[in-house]
Amino acid sequence: MGIDYQGRILISDRAHMVLDLHQEVDGINELRRGRNKIGTTKKGIGPAYSSKMLRNGVRVGDLRYFEDFTEKMRDLVQFYKDNYPELEADVEAEIKVYRDMKDKILTMTVDSVSYLNNAYVAGKKILVEGANATMLDIDFGTYPYVTSSNPSIGSVCTGGGISPNRLNGIIGIVKAYCTRVGEGPFPTELHDNVGEHLGTVGAEFGTTTGRPRRCGWLDIPQMRYSNMVNGFTELNLTKLDVLTGLQKVKIGVAYWHKGKKLDGMPSNLQLLQDSVVEYEELEGWAEDISKCKTFDELPAAAQKYVLRVEELLGTHIKWIGVGPDRFDVITRPHPLEKAYIS
Repeated sequence: MGIDYQGRILISDRAHMVLDLHQEVDGINELRRGRNKIGTTKKGIGPAYSSKMLRNGVRVGDLRYFEDFTEKMRDLVQFYKDNYPELEADVEAEIKVYRDMKDKILTMTVDSVSYLNNAYVAGKKILVEGANATMLDIDFGTYPYVTSSNPSIGSVCTGGGISPNRLNGIIGIVKAYCTRVGEGPFPTELHDNVGEHLGTVGAEFGTTTGRPRRCGWLDIPQMRYSNMVNGFTELNLTKLDVLTGLQKVKIGVAYWHKGKKLDGMPSNLQLLQDSVVEYEELEGWAEDISKCKTFDELPAAAQKYVLRVEELLGTHIKWIGVGPDRFDVITRPHPLEKAYIS
């Protein structure tokens, strides 16, 4: 591709490797679940995490001692063949692939724990970016319709080897509406033309599978829960422009079950499925907001929406996405921050 990656992309020596056989096993597991499928991307993530927890996985650092690596590979393949007779895996062919590429991989491999902590001590700025979402967290999400890791704040420490007392800011990223790809509960999901509008205008397709994402109104109980788990210091509200053109916009503000308002996020999915969402309705706006550079330039209705979300969550919304370009962002300093600057 003509991109110089040397010294710019590094791989942790502790990173577990997702192998071809993990992807095959992922597909087999999904077939075995039948109607109880969880909507996996079939990229081998779950089986790779299973190998990690069973302590028979292979890590990038193992490539330095290739004889040990090949022995671990053969043991791992045999383990899966014993449990998945239908598995077709050519272990020697896969070993050859890694023999051919190991030198290139090892030039990019570092002791990530020392690397990050040395950078911190040297006064470098460190930004850790997560993927997925809190509601896909293996422990805190809508289990079992979750990923296999912890895409919440704790993984910054456990995945990066960074002490929690070194974190000085936690930015929560949230769309102005909700989406979900694959199976699982979705209390505010829309099955009408508004949901279609959100999916079409927002270009909501899964990044891995290309599957259309399910769309719905912003879910405040979920956001409060995510805020509680992660301790956000500020928020980035993205895709506000996707709501443009809707006459009315709604915000899900509470869950009710059999006449009782629920406190927190239910761990039981049947309880969540049987709950009724309470909504607040606000006026929509028709003006194009993609060229807005300040909060005051937004239509009054859009401003009211942002401020209401902020009020419901109790956390300052510092950034607002108003268009598809990476620079289509309004920065909105906290009132105390503005007072300090002035």
